[in-house]
Amino acid sequence: MDINFDLKNIKEAVTKKNFYIRSLSFIFGVCLLALNYNLFLAPNNYVIGGTSGLALIFERLFSLEPAIFIAISSVLLVLLAFLFLGWQETSRCIVGSIMYPLFISITKPLATIFLPHLTFDSTLIIVLISGILYGVSNGIIYKTGFNTGGSDVLMKIISKYKKLPEGKAVFALNVFIMLLGLVFFGVNKFVYSLIILYISTVLIDHILIGISNSKLFLIYTKEEEKVKTFIMEELKSGVTIFDAKGGYSGAKNHVLMCVVPNKDYFLFKETVLEIDKNAFFVINDCYEVSGGKLRRNLPFN
Repeated sequence: MDINFDLKNIKEAVTKKNFYIRSLSFIFGVCLLALNYNLFLAPNNYVIGGTSGLALIFERLFSLEPAIFIAISSVLLVLLAFLFLGWQETSRCIVGSIMYPLFISITKPLATIFLPHLTFDSTLIIVLISGILYGVSNGIIYKTGFNTGGSDVLMKIISKYKKLPEGKAVFALNVFIMLLGLVFFGVNKFVYSLIILYISTVLIDHILIGISNSKLFLIYTKEEEKVKTFIMEELKSGVTIFDAKGGYSGAKNHVLMCVVPNKDYFLFKETVLEIDKNAFFVINDCYEVSGGKLRRNLPFN
């Protein structure tokens, strides 16, 4: 089998794909991120990690303007990225490292105009709005394939040299910064920051991979033919069959794989259990289905 292919050209083609649309989306995402920072995070001292969180702590300690701190730290982190990660990784964060502190400076006068008019009955409303804006803006940025530099660079360096997965590196770094926020701004601010971070994380996941609109069923059943007939003839859907072997018993059998819309979940599951009450299921959220047999004239519509 010929496995020779030009991976470099493939990566370049992926990078150039929808470049201008992604660039505009990135600019919008960074602008929204900066506006949220000036409207909700900075005025309320919500430290949710990253250089923007550290900026609030340095402002409390040294009265240093957050935009200046973020700009200085971004420049230093870009230099570190070049030294420890190489040019390819550095090139991905240069634009964002410049744009984010720039947009914080640009949107601050706008936020100053809006802030007197943004009065809410509850702090939780502010936290909810901020979490949504933070999640949406970061989701847009990540989906473009770009980043705003800052702590993302530090995360990659820690991951590379300490052999930590990037997810754990991000978590450890943000926890450390948020604990500093707890020390300087108190428990209430810390709890509100956690809520914002949780809301934004959920939204980022949904923006990146979408909302699950179907379920992936893996089914082990002794009534394989009956279940397969139900799927193919009644649901008018495709089914994939895998060879399987019991880890304990060593018995050989098959596992059926089928994707079912959420609205059909209950009826599908219960119908299979009616066919074989001892059927074994593994059910996962399914975010995207491409290709395969199209489902038409479903009986559950």
